[in-house]
Amino acid sequence: MSVETVDAVSTGVEKGQSYSRIVWGQFKKNTPALLSLYGIALLVLVALGADLIAGDKPYYMEYKGKTYFPAFRQYGIYLGLVEWPADLRRRRNFKKLKVDQAVYPPVPYAPGEILLRDKYQPPNAKHWLGTDRLGRDVLSGLIHGTRYALTIGLVAVGLSLAIGLVLGAMAGYFGGWTDLALSRLFELWAAIPSFFLILTAAAFFSPSLFFVMIIIGFTSWVNIARLTRSQFLQVRSYDYVAAARSLGYSDTRIMFRHILPNAIGPVLIPVAFGVAGAILAESGLSFLGVGVPAEVITWGALLAGARSNAAAWWLVVTPGLAIFATVTLYNLLGDGLRDALDPKLRGSSGEESG
Repeated sequence: MSVETVDAVSTGVEKGQSYSRIVWGQFKKNTPALLSLYGIALLVLVALGADLIAGDKPYYMEYKGKTYFPAFRQYGIYLGLVEWPADLRRRRNFKKLKVDQAVYPPVPYAPGEILLRDKYQPPNAKHWLGTDRLGRDVLSGLIHGTRYALTIGLVAVGLSLAIGLVLGAMAGYFGGWTDLALSRLFELWAAIPSFFLILTAAAFFSPSLFFVMIIIGFTSWVNIARLTRSQFLQVRSYDYVAAARSLGYSDTRIMFRHILPNAIGPVLIPVAFGVAGAILAESGLSFLGVGVPAEVITWGALLAGARSNAAAWWLVVTPGLAIFATVTLYNLLGDGLRDALDPKLRGSSGEESG
């Protein structure tokens, strides 16, 4: 480690900075990783506000002399005190409603809105990124597909994180026969091609996004378990763990309250890469038409629409770029976390900059 890096860390300790603040300070020095974090935050905002960016429900509508806000109603926000009549509460297509005045989102199409007269239109003033074989707006599908991509990635990785932490902690903490048996399980599970396992399991269950998230999570926990095991093998020999044992604390408390907080840092690195892998897996399944319901508009489903018309280049370029950009953002985030959490890498970067 260089003198500059040692001085920076020691200065942080002298100022009373926590380890998380030191790591954040190192992370901010990695410009691509920091920009990727901002990019992911932007994707989250797009996913949360998808109905306000692209949708067939107006922001503001005057109907029979009264004012309504249908787009905000989807978020549970009831602007105004007007009671909605029964015909409006049941209505799904507001474009066919004769209103006095209405203001629609910038992309005034729902992701599943079918317009057969506009099928296979290239990008134009009406449909900025073109339409697919059913006349559905591609830009609206991309915006709403952000929700599915992020949700599937986070839920699948959350499940794999829970499984990997528990099994890896047991193997690393108890050692002996427990470690031997679980290590063989890790090797066996890693030898199974996860994508083909997903395809096999999908053949026995009806299409469901919930099922896709569960199966991806159950097939991607091995790397997290192995890393957790190695961290526990190292940390369990520290003095504070021996002190916790001498105080009579239970194994569960020592594992998850004393060891895990001090070993979780490096485990977060494969989590970022895992989200990217889950998004790729879901896109591949949607492209093949396996596991994901046909009515759900995901990025992979948009990409699959190009198979029926090779001339529709926009169905390849736009979803492909969305998948590529999102996966790249998470990979850069993982690289940044790895560099910030690894003292050796921080030291080497300090030597280079010095």
